[in-house]
Amino acid sequence: MTATPIPRTLAMTFYGDLDVTVIDELPPGRKQVVTQHRFDSARLAVFGFIEQEIKKGGQVYIVYPLIQESEKLDYKDLMDGYESITRRFPKPAYQVSIVHGKMKPADKEMEMQRFVSGISQIMVATTVIEVGVNIPNASIMVIESAEKFGLSQLHQLRGRVGRGADQSYCILMTSYKLTEDAKKRLDTMVRTNDGFEIAEVDLKLRGPGDIMGTQQSGLLDLKIADLAKDGQLLQYARNAALDLVSEDPGLKNPENRNIRQELVNIVQNRPNWSRIS
Repeated sequence: MTATPIPRTLAMTFYGDLDVTVIDELPPGRKQVVTQHRFDSARLAVFGFIEQEIKKGGQVYIVYPLIQESEKLDYKDLMDGYESITRRFPKPAYQVSIVHGKMKPADKEMEMQRFVSGISQIMVATTVIEVGVNIPNASIMVIESAEKFGLSQLHQLRGRVGRGADQSYCILMTSYKLTEDAKKRLDTMVRTNDGFEIAEVDLKLRGPGDIMGTQQSGLLDLKIADLAKDGQLLQYARNAALDLVSEDPGLKNPENRNIRQELVNIVQNRPNWSRIS
């Protein structure tokens, strides 16, 4: 059961003996999250929008990829961001919580409870809030250096808002230095809330991963098919294979002799099943 299909999950629905059930509707009363991409130069306007939402009673997540500044990575960091946010949203009018992976569990729990109870209006965090957080009053998710995150993670983070009846927003903040893959990820997030469409784009960008192992992404050397493009063809081929096995389980009929011999050769050579297409 998955809310955010990673490439490997999607690939396994093609290859595995799995029946797939898709729930493609929001729970009653919820609205689609509006997603926007903004460059760092628009930060003051974004802060103004946050202020308006807080005045209307909403709460805000602001997520950073790093806890502290890195010499190697040119991304926004949580500690610097926390200082900027507390200057822009000072006490006593505003309360800002902070949560990251290096905090003691008791301190994290205290900060989370301040946000859950509504004492703090803004939660500054790393991706520790990616799953397991359900606060219907939170209406804005700001993701700093959004180009750093993969599609599955962006989709998970966006899922922290939109859990109440009010309109919610996800704002993807980036610098102007974006790779082509980063642009595709951001465009996809802005265009759709559909987790399966997002997973298909992720599949095209990152590859299906290791079907027989645990690797969740990576390009594989498929002989014929393309999982990202040939889903219907693969399903047709799978159904044909099931019909064949049903009619001739031992593949003993003369017309199936070549298939049987090829299968014997594959098994003897310790197959990488993810290459078979």
